[in-house]
Amino acid sequence: MARALEGAPVLRLDDIASHDELFDWTGRLRSQVIEPLGRGDTAHYTPYDWHSRDFGAPLALPPAPVVLVEGVGAGRRALRPYLAHLLWMELPREEAWARGRSRDGEEQREFWAGWVRAELRHFADDPSRPFADLLVSQGRKGYEVLPGPAGTVGPDQSVTYGDGPSAMC
Repeated sequence: MARALEGAPVLRLDDIASHDELFDWTGRLRSQVIEPLGRGDTAHYTPYDWHSRDFGAPLALPPAPVVLVEGVGAGRRALRPYLAHLLWMELPREEAWARGRSRDGEEQREFWAGWVRAELRHFADDPSRPFADLLVSQGRKGYEVLPGPAGTVGPDQSVTYGDGPSAMC
């Protein structure tokens, strides 16, 4: 997507979250990224190192016409006013968690047990999928993009109140 948007910068929420703040990082994201970019300034955020369990040296994120924010929690209620569009990746939770466990290896096994519980609590309290402008599904060769639930509810469509796939998908 970044290539299609002429090299748009990507902010990965894995750099913003931490072991101690799996989902309680909104204030840091606002002060380090959203507010500076909103003023047209370069943002400087401190990326988290999941192995050393510490924040690193600040990284610069220059202002751009589009900045992609990628990761679980990007569509949370507190951030939606700052988003131009919200895309939801349609992927069964178990498959997403298996990918993460595979990526992180045995070293992060304990982390993943806590992550699953935290993610379930997060989406129970603050679902993102119902507000998605687009739903993205991975196919054999690329991705399929469909209209999302946001703004598409009508007399012939159902409302999705959770983050799981809808019966119509």
